This record gives sequence, structure tokens and C-alpha cells, in this order.
Amino acid sequence: MSKLSFNQGSPQFIPLSTYRAYPEAEMETRAAEFYEELARRKTIREFSSKPVSRKVIEQCLLAAGTAPSGANHQPWHFAVVSDKELKHRIRVEAEIEEREFYDRRAPQEWKDALAPLGTDSNKPFLEDAPYLIAIFGQKSTLMDDGSAVKNYYVPESVSIATGFLIAALHHAGLATLTHTPSPMGFLNELLGRPDNEKPYILLVVGHPADDCMVPNIRKKPLSEIASFL
Repeated sequence: MSKLSFNQGSPQFIPLSTYRAYPEAEMETRAAEFYEELARRKTIREFSSKPVSRKVIEQCLLAAGTAPSGANHQPWHFAVVSDKELKHRIRVEAEIEEREFYDRRAPQEWKDALAPLGTDSNKPFLEDAPYLIAIFGQKSTLMDDGSAVKNYYVPESVSIATGFLIAALHHAGLATLTHTPSPMGFLNELLGRPDNEKPYILLVVGHPADDCMVPNIRKKPLSEIASFL
């Protein structure tokens, strides 16, 4: 169980010293450049075994940890796996669930939706990529005085932190895949995580294979994802 290492009680405030203001033209440029960088990001399923510096992963995890969360409880844990044997065991367990999904549980409508992505129950990327990051949400948090308090907005908080992490990894020059075998309870056992934690995503991290191919798909334009009222 995570321990929250700052004071409870009445609010304590400090001056905002980290905000940076930019001229409007520079704001527009920065926004456009950030969009262009993220627009290059592609989810991949063909990974190289090329090593990745642990320092890069650590810095990206620190970036993820800056995400906002319900009551600032930061209800997440990132279990980083690079051990080959452990990655193999994760692949074995994940493929068991994936075969059950594709062969029995998934309705045809869901299979049809996945068809353009070319996915199936075979998941070699779980062993090929240098890192797997299992992302857990924590139901409660241990406070300074030893008491446990319930965490709120856990799925939302974990989702925001995961988005930060994916953006940070892309910015660092790495590719990712959000893998979600269901159920994922086997990750608690394999990674030694407590029952208090629920696995949400298994993030595959590394460099693309030299011959990596990606689906020819598009993202919705602004007119389809936003409205200004």
C-alpha cells in the first residue's frame, strides 16, 4: 500500500512559482508544435529488442507522476519489467486470456472493430520489447499516521498519468503499445503487487522493429472531437 508522505489537516499554500507566461503568438506556435509532435506518435506491435536506458524510463515515470489526481493521493504504481524470464511468464499468462477473449468471450461486433488493426491472441511484443510497464490503480492510500484512506477518482487519475507517460516516452524517442488483456489479475501475482491494487494497463515500451508496419488509420479532425459553445 502506498504511503502519502505529506501533511494532512488544514490547507497549506505556497506562491505559484512554476508558471511560465508566453506571448500569444508564441503560445500558438508552441501549441502547434506540440500537436505536430504527438501526431507523429503511432501505436506499434512490432518492437526491436534494442536496449533502452533505464534513466530514460525513470525520467518519463517522474513526468507521469506529475499528473493531477483526486485529492492529490496519486493512486498509481508503475511496475517496470525488464527481466526476460518475467516477461516470458507475463506473455504466457496474457496469451491465455487473449485466446479466451478471441475464441469465446469477444462478440463478433468487437472482433469486427479490431479487424483493421490486425490483432490476434499472439503477443510476441511482450517478450521482444525491452520494457513492460504494468500500471496499477490503488484503492486506498496509507497516510503519515499509518491510517488508510480511500482513494477517489482512481480510474480517472490513473488514465491521466498514463497519458502523461505515453507522451513523455514518445517525446524521448520511444514507441509504446497499450495492452489490456482481460482479466489482468495475473499481474498482481507475477509482480508481487497487493490486492489493494488493480492492474489497468500493460504498457509495452521500446524502439520499433526495423521493418515495423502500422495500420493505415486516421485520427478524427477537430470538428469531430470538439465543439465550441
